[in-house]
Amino acid sequence: MDADEFINDALAQMFLQIHAQFGDAVKSYWFNDSGVCPGCGRQVGPVKHKGKDAISLNAFIYRKPGVLIGYFLCQRCMKEVFRTAKRTPGQQGPRHDAIEANLIAAYRQHMSALDS
Repeated sequence: MDADEFINDALAQMFLQIHAQFGDAVKSYWFNDSGVCPGCGRQVGPVKHKGKDAISLNAFIYRKPGVLIGYFLCQRCMKEVFRTAKRTPGQQGPRHDAIEANLIAAYRQHMSALDS
């Protein structure tokens, strides 16, 4: 299985679980494959987590169109998201807001390109 198949399978699995939980609130999914971290603009790639190489595959629901958006984070943003989650469980920090805003813009640009 290559990386693209792995990512698609992982997102499809997330989508099925979220769809089972939220029903028609989530209608589709999309992966932001730009290679750039939506939190800071750095290149994404393998990250170190507990001393091992990993990827930081994440997703959030863009509620207005009902799309699950998948994305990678860079090492720095991944650590910041973990720290924020530890300090303020259940609350988004400023980095989350930036990530979501950047991903929404990327999704809208993707959809606009499909329309033209």
